[in-house]
Amino acid sequence: MQFYPDERVALFIDGANLYGTAKTLGFDIDYKRLLGFFRKRARLIRAIYYTALLDDAEYSPIKPLIDWLDYNGYRVVTKPAKEFTDSMGRRRVKGNMDVELAIDVMQLSENLDHIVLFSGDGDFRSLVAAVQAKGRRVSVVSTLTTRPAMIADELRRQTDQFIDLADLRDEIGRDPVDREGRSRERSYASSPATPKESFEDFADI
Repeated sequence: MQFYPDERVALFIDGANLYGTAKTLGFDIDYKRLLGFFRKRARLIRAIYYTALLDDAEYSPIKPLIDWLDYNGYRVVTKPAKEFTDSMGRRRVKGNMDVELAIDVMQLSENLDHIVLFSGDGDFRSLVAAVQAKGRRVSVVSTLTTRPAMIADELRRQTDQFIDLADLRDEIGRDPVDREGRSRERSYASSPATPKESFEDFADI
């Protein structure tokens, strides 16, 4: 993993993709440790988290995470998710943030040296190629350790540096003992009808 202390770095996090990848790998992301990891290795200019939200939901477990990120060094970009029923009568939610992420990458790349993309979506290959043409380095964070792999082959081939999320587990993963302790505390302090979880309890979403 190669970062230079004087290079300007920004993190672009596809929230749904990162959550799915970490969940498949069996660990939770500690977003405070994630910022610290990159701050030790380069000049972290920006960290942006992208996710879609259901506006009409009475309670969404991701909303406390969004608030926590907003107050703790991240910029959060959201838009309303679309809810629909598929041909089998199942409730589905659609919320793609690719366009918003791509626009931010192109706009901010003028003031960056290194872009770190947290996503394995092959649709980002053209975006990576475009900023590389501007002389920017691009690292992609996803994983090859699952079957099938969570990163598209064309994206992995295009990136300057591939970082396997599984290799970052000890650096940015939440301590399982710490999470279990908070889970036990919640079992005494909350009821199903009145969620009282803290913001940090949702930092793995």
